[in-house]
Amino acid sequence: MFDSARALSLSFLRPAWDVRPPSSVGDPAIEILCGTIRAGTILIEEGAFVPESLQLENAADAEGWKSVEPADKRELERNIKEAGSIFFLMADEITATAVGFDQPKAVRAALQRIIASVKLQKCNCLQISQVTARSFLRIPYVSVSAHSRHIQERPSE
Repeated sequence: MFDSARALSLSFLRPAWDVRPPSSVGDPAIEILCGTIRAGTILIEEGAFVPESLQLENAADAEGWKSVEPADKRELERNIKEAGSIFFLMADEITATAVGFDQPKAVRAALQRIIASVKLQKCNCLQISQVTARSFLRIPYVSVSAHSRHIQERPSE
């Protein structure tokens, strides 16, 4: 006779091509680096020009980047514009993938790759556009996508 409890206990026998995220990955926000990383989070490099009207409360992490939560993004853009500065958004999206069973470590590795790419473009900010966690052949991986941003003082005429 078929026992539904036994069927539930055999749920680990999912096919390898089933790339649904594990149940522990249900929350799209991941606690890593300098706060919670989710779509819309802006990271600003320590030492970047930030208007005096806007002081970031978050302490920089070991990599030297501070986070701005998505709720503060519009306020950040408005304050930068009011201070007479320019806040660029680079059109191309940077994507990095990291493999690992420890999800926060994998996200941190992917984020470090993105930060290296942003620094090569000589930008001082980045905006996370997507964080996804999946598995392939039961090997979990994380993909992080972001856009390079740059804050600079408006040139005087």
